[in-house]
Amino acid sequence: MEPYEKIYVKPAFLETEHGKIACRDCHGGNPADPDWRTAHNGLVRDPTWTRAAEVCGKCHKDIAASAPEGLHYTLAPFTKTLKARIGPNNPARDKVLAAAQRHCGACHASCGQCHVSRPDYADGGFLAGHKFSRPSMEVTCASCHGGRVYGDFTGAWDKIEPDAHFEPGEMSCADCHGAKEMHARAQGVRTRFELPQRPDCLDCHPKAAPGAGQNRAHDAHKGRLACQVCHSQAQKSCYDCHTGTDDKGLAFFKCARTEFSFKIGLNPAPTKDRPQRFVVLRHPPANPGLFDFYAKNGLADFNALPTWKLDTPHNIRRVTAQNKTCNDCHGHPELFLKTGDLAPGEGAANAKVVVPEAMIPSRLQKSAGKPAGRAEP
Repeated sequence: MEPYEKIYVKPAFLETEHGKIACRDCHGGNPADPDWRTAHNGLVRDPTWTRAAEVCGKCHKDIAASAPEGLHYTLAPFTKTLKARIGPNNPARDKVLAAAQRHCGACHASCGQCHVSRPDYADGGFLAGHKFSRPSMEVTCASCHGGRVYGDFTGAWDKIEPDAHFEPGEMSCADCHGAKEMHARAQGVRTRFELPQRPDCLDCHPKAAPGAGQNRAHDAHKGRLACQVCHSQAQKSCYDCHTGTDDKGLAFFKCARTEFSFKIGLNPAPTKDRPQRFVVLRHPPANPGLFDFYAKNGLADFNALPTWKLDTPHNIRRVTAQNKTCNDCHGHPELFLKTGDLAPGEGAANAKVVVPEAMIPSRLQKSAGKPAGRAEP
């Protein structure tokens, strides 16, 4: 991106509500100084980072009060997970947290990094001059979530089909993940699944609710399967990642192994809103030596959490490889996470999510060829 594209303010912007606000009111500086070199002293590039209540709160009081406590701003679940793997009495704790901030701290997104520019993680740059706008799926969301979610949703990977919600109407991320969720406080939230504002399949598909009598398969699996178990496709899992500093002092990370897979596992943390026994799991790029460059044995309690985590893939299809007929799932143990699927040393961490052999459904002898569908009238 050219330098002028990062700073240019179009004349039309000056006629907008935000354009009528003086530059110094948000960014600081001294417009009365005729020398540009000193007039820019103290200039704040992104005033919404750490000063959202002061800058945005003048007009957006409620949003500015809650958004800085949201998941995109604080990355709180990531920090909670990391601290759990470090352990409470690990002498390397501070070194690991500092290393994580160095490698992962740029992943946050402030108000301005969603509504004005691309996130810092993607090197910034305006979305449309200095215009304030709704986040762009292709530019804003994909800048940080392009490594997996965006490709799943749009069908960019040649291994899967586009998500059904994208293909017909070309829905965007914001159609499901609206302002209430994005601006919601997340204090005490361990994962994004605990946000009360998160989207749910039944928000748009109430007749698909298990027990509603609209779908034989849904009724038969009531309370046992998350929607994604039947309606999602294979997705990218990453198995190891290593961080460090090169000979020029630049921080880097290397992810050695990735693969497309589909695994059904046990729900690691059932809740009132997510009580299903079986869910889709994905392996994140976690390994015990993640921060060994900075501190050996930094993740001393690595097995405190599963290395296969609950996921809701963004690659939904009405008909998938595992739901064309009942026996495309029943009698297929390879679809389920078993002890043999685990990397060496992962057994203890995943004891709660591995599916015991006795729980894997056997092949059905009756009605096995009938596809799941609506009940007969």
